[in-house]
Amino acid sequence: MPSQSQGADVRRRAFLGAVCGAAAWPLAAAAQQSSNKKRFAIFSPSERSADWHDHSGTKYAAALFGELRRLGYVEGQNLAVESYGREQNMSGLEALAVDVVRSNPDVVLVNGPGALVFKKLTSRLPIVTITADPVRQGLAESLAHPGGMITGASIDAGPSIHGKRIALLREMFPALSRLGYLALRIQDVFVRGAPVPAAAEAAGLPIAVSLLEIGSKEKDWRAAIESLSRDGANAVIVIDSPETFQNSAVIARLLAEASLPAMYSFTESVEAGGLMAYSFDLTELYKRAANDIDAILRGAKPGDIPFYQATKFELSINLKTAKRLGLSVPPALLASADEVIE
Repeated sequence: MPSQSQGADVRRRAFLGAVCGAAAWPLAAAAQQSSNKKRFAIFSPSERSADWHDHSGTKYAAALFGELRRLGYVEGQNLAVESYGREQNMSGLEALAVDVVRSNPDVVLVNGPGALVFKKLTSRLPIVTITADPVRQGLAESLAHPGGMITGASIDAGPSIHGKRIALLREMFPALSRLGYLALRIQDVFVRGAPVPAAAEAAGLPIAVSLLEIGSKEKDWRAAIESLSRDGANAVIVIDSPETFQNSAVIARLLAEASLPAMYSFTESVEAGGLMAYSFDLTELYKRAANDIDAILRGAKPGDIPFYQATKFELSINLKTAKRLGLSVPPALLASADEVIE
């Protein structure tokens, strides 16, 4: 028969075993969670890398990460986020994209017109992108069945969207005679190839084009706008990209100084002083992107996930900018606006 002290020792060992075992559970769970953590890369060379993390405080990152949380992915827990922003973009888009490919994440979100670079570099990394017409760019075989390793959302509601923007700008500025396009050099194939020139031709308008590099400074934007003026453009369409989004206030100010009415693709550009925008809903598109990311992380092939095509567009007008440009906003146009900034 064990003594009282021996019984106490047995109970102590049992107690310590239970405590140590309980303490080991969180460590084991953490180790398992770490081993199961998915690696998610975000390629956004026009924006600060810090802006593309959960809780960064930026509007569209909040939409993306909020939807990912709803789907069960939490940064720092079961999702490791690697953001490649303008701080890392020291040697050009392709060099930065090579870094992403070498890191071999589970999925990549490409912000802006960089998906073509990835298509040239890799045929194995799953890519989700928000882009202009992916079929015309050669990113996808079709919207319904992209094929390959790229899917996402298209900001083009078909070729008619370009004609719609021209029609709205002409309604605001009936004297429009030559249309200028302000875009990134990487968008050259999109701006100089159909459907942009086709839409201008259908409207009976010759065009002028100024192209800039990612990372351009204010002096570069000024020179590009001056070039459009010299080429005879008396109104401008600013082609959408994260670069033009980030430089909304600068571009709006420079275009106003040049007395050039302009159409944008972001409501934020109008809030920053731009004349008008016919804009897609980026919040919705980033939520769509999150669902594509979820599907890929669960094993779906990007080529089997249809590209979502934007269908919701909103018109915004800045009355203060219209007055500065000497424009009288037609009542019917004003009545059709979803947002009016006075």
